[in-house]
Amino acid sequence: MVIAARVINDVVSLVLFTLLDLLDVFLCLVYKLADYVLEAEWKPCYCSSARDMILVAERSGSKVLSLTSSTKLQLEDISDTLYSRSSLVAEVAKTTVIKLRKLKLLGHRGAVSAASARVRSATATATTFTTNSTIIHMLQGKIGGHKSHAARSWIDCGCESCTRWSSPSGSRDTLFVHAEGPQGDGKMAEEDVLFIHGFISSSAFWTETVFPNLSETTRSRYRLFAVDLLGFGKSPKPPDSLYTLREHVGMIERSVLDRFDVKSFHIVAHSLGSILALALAVKHPGAVKSLTLLSPPYFLVPKGEQRTQYVLRRVAPRRVWPLMAFGASVLCWYEHISRTVSLIMCKNHRRWELAFKLVTRNRIRTYLMDGFFCHTHNASWHTFHNIICGSAAKVDGYLDVVREQLSCDVVVFHGRDDELLPIDCSHAIQSKVPRARVRIVDDKDHITIVVGRQKAFARELEEIWNNASR
Repeated sequence: MVIAARVINDVVSLVLFTLLDLLDVFLCLVYKLADYVLEAEWKPCYCSSARDMILVAERSGSKVLSLTSSTKLQLEDISDTLYSRSSLVAEVAKTTVIKLRKLKLLGHRGAVSAASARVRSATATATTFTTNSTIIHMLQGKIGGHKSHAARSWIDCGCESCTRWSSPSGSRDTLFVHAEGPQGDGKMAEEDVLFIHGFISSSAFWTETVFPNLSETTRSRYRLFAVDLLGFGKSPKPPDSLYTLREHVGMIERSVLDRFDVKSFHIVAHSLGSILALALAVKHPGAVKSLTLLSPPYFLVPKGEQRTQYVLRRVAPRRVWPLMAFGASVLCWYEHISRTVSLIMCKNHRRWELAFKLVTRNRIRTYLMDGFFCHTHNASWHTFHNIICGSAAKVDGYLDVVREQLSCDVVVFHGRDDELLPIDCSHAIQSKVPRARVRIVDDKDHITIVVGRQKAFARELEEIWNNASR
């Protein structure tokens, strides 16, 4: 039965995602026309048929982008998964050829070579997404340090909550930060804690769960900071940003460490936020007192595999089951389908929130939905590829620094029933940082590792912070 279920899942997935491949191509044309009609310009996307790639050349000591015939993008901050994502048909064909070669079921080497060549040719000509010259111009502006402050896209929401950062009194250079600390009587906080949420979420993931369940003693000792990451929640959502690791980390530093004069701090991070937490810890090695990671997206990449592409396939495996993996696959493989989801859900988030409150008679708190709705396609698309996939090669180095140069406590939590990121991710971190303590929580998944057990988790955090302060 298990084998039969896997076969059915594979077959249905192959058919469905093949149709999605075709749908995304069609939607590309639709959005090209819509952008031109509504905004009087052709908007760039990552599925251009242009064959030229981007190469970073060293000229006069600075990185300059130029069109070349190179087959690889040599730009540190940009993930190749943005422009190179093979179709499921091509990937299955390639995998089949490899398996047949191993089993020696093909007649002779010539047949194998011919089949492999056909797969490579199909992948290169029909299923590889590349960048076009418009994106190159955009990247050149980023490298040169110019910020265009372009207007929001027609598919983005224009409500006050989503655009307050672009008002004359708003700030493009700092994130929304929810801060709590000792109140009155001249009390001063003894220590600081920074909370970083995961992908398509917001600071409410912490402020609605953990913050209310911390003890009065903890509240009298610690300043608590929960940020909305760049592009999410109430933070700026600049349409000209590429949402790179450098941009995310820089915004956190300006918004919390510099603004509130934070000298040393504990970090608590969930999912994608774990990568940002590691980057911060490496950048401020003497300031981090403890590092608590929940469901970190870290994979030990097999030898010979391309790191970014391997992580993309693991996080978004293009399977209809489990449902969370299916949702991640649709949003992360298909640029224009995910843009459609943003058009339907995020642009109309106020209507969805109202409908949900009416259906539930306002009995259910909607902070998880708010986090899901309050972002833009540009933010989610670039953040996923440039942080989760693009940082695949960097995290190994970060963990080496944490192991060899940092003395802070490292604690990793993971839900045993996590269908998005397997518990192997947390064990992989322990293999790189042996002193890290891994706690596997039974009957919990990617979200319920916190939501639903916030009281217990608050006690666990207090224990971690107290132990680190001794």
